[in-house]
Amino acid sequence: MRARVSWTLVLASFLAFPSFQREWVEEMGFGEIFRIERMRVDPALTQALRSRWDTEASAFAFPWGHMIPSLEDVSRITGLRVHGRVVSGYTYPCYHDLAERLLDLPVERRSSLVPRVALQESLGLYEAGKNAGESEDEYLARLARVSRRELASEPGPQADLDLRRFLVLFLGRLLFATRGDAVHGRFLPLLEDLGEVGGYAWGAAFLAHQFDGLSASERQTSTSGFYPFLQVWAYLHLPALGRGDLTRPGLVPIARRWDSLRDTRHLVVWQPYLGEGDEGQPWLAPARPYFGRSVWLHALNLVLPLNLFLTQRSLGLRQSVVEFPVRDRFRRPGRSFRGLHDTINWQERAREQIENWERKGKAVRSDATTDDAYLQAYTLKYGGKVYKSARHQVDVTGEIASLRALLHSAVHDREAAQRQTAELRSELERVRGTGAGGASSSRSAGGSPSLMEARLTGAVLRAEEAQRHLKERERDLELAHEHAMELQSERDRFRGEVQTTRSERDQLRIRAEVAEAQVAEMARELAMLRVQRPPGD
Repeated sequence: MRARVSWTLVLASFLAFPSFQREWVEEMGFGEIFRIERMRVDPALTQALRSRWDTEASAFAFPWGHMIPSLEDVSRITGLRVHGRVVSGYTYPCYHDLAERLLDLPVERRSSLVPRVALQESLGLYEAGKNAGESEDEYLARLARVSRRELASEPGPQADLDLRRFLVLFLGRLLFATRGDAVHGRFLPLLEDLGEVGGYAWGAAFLAHQFDGLSASERQTSTSGFYPFLQVWAYLHLPALGRGDLTRPGLVPIARRWDSLRDTRHLVVWQPYLGEGDEGQPWLAPARPYFGRSVWLHALNLVLPLNLFLTQRSLGLRQSVVEFPVRDRFRRPGRSFRGLHDTINWQERAREQIENWERKGKAVRSDATTDDAYLQAYTLKYGGKVYKSARHQVDVTGEIASLRALLHSAVHDREAAQRQTAELRSELERVRGTGAGGASSSRSAGGSPSLMEARLTGAVLRAEEAQRHLKERERDLELAHEHAMELQSERDRFRGEVQTTRSERDQLRIRAEVAEAQVAEMARELAMLRVQRPPGD
């Protein structure tokens, strides 16, 4: 219920704002969230989805294949902006000074947490509890009425202060909510210039936060982030669960259409927006270049991949065989709530991933004619997780053939990278050994020896890094191949045991038939003796 209460408090504060403040929130791209009906939290659905989440691939693993919430899902369901600058910048070990300066609230020394009660009260939300017999609408109206008394009615410094406090409450308690009760100050650096807030891709950061929350322990039952998103995503893609009721068709964003419960015979919907137009959704046009692409998502210290190539079928493509992602290719800090021990510039640390976002990632394409190779590799990796029935048969021979092909390709790539690295090292040594004459010729070729040496050194480092990744890939494939061979060996042994069991069963049946024949013979002899016995016996 905490997530629903937070939604009510944030919504009450938004409704209490004068019109010029609400218009500014709209311009920032957050307005559509506040048009969504307050939805009942469905923790059972969230837990069921979380149990199918594969942290390594950042995807749901279902019996029919991978499914991933995408940027188009975020845009259509919530109306949040998924285009613009990445939500990146500095994170600090302590936000005390920044919080006191931007929010004018008392914050503990060496703390990254904004006190929730003080934050709510600064927006006029003093009595946040619901009164006995009070309906949801009455509760919301009372909170908005009380909050309105504390908010500035005209533009100015106090209005800017109110808006920053509201945005911290909205981001920390609703959009990027965590399991705890506190509000983190990590987004404060991005709120200093309110005119820049609307230029960030908050929807992409929200999706990264969802991925991170799903990767937490399965024992957690509370909901992180704006919970209606995952619920409506499941209503659209998994209608057979019967958890959603389409009560208001035609409204946008799509989350406004849904309540709980719905039932239908369909199992999965790969393309829920196929017949959906763009009417009334102006945010879709600038967001569309990000749809259907694998890209890195950013939310400050969260830098996570959207591996959309795993779900080619959701884009209307045949699902070709894929190389499964390897975890920790981009190492990031742990999930410590109080932040990091050092000041970190994520624009530098995640430069390559930010450049990937600015290029809009990589388009997902496929020239596959069938899904067979993908499903074979998928079954081998996830069979124990997604197939609960003992009747499911795994084509181990096909898996081994597929893995051998992938392993051969990986070995070829690694050997090519090794040759390239050796050539670069040789060239680097030649440049380092170049004398004055070599330096002169290098200048005439367009660069000094030191500059060429720096470039070659960088190229060698990149080649060595690529070689390490290829070795990891080769090792992973070797392990998978060994596992498949073990599985085949185990299956053959099991078949042998079954065959032995069948043979023993046949022998027992024969023995039983012989025993039955002996019993029948003894019964006939006994009957004959009874007939032949003397009358006095």
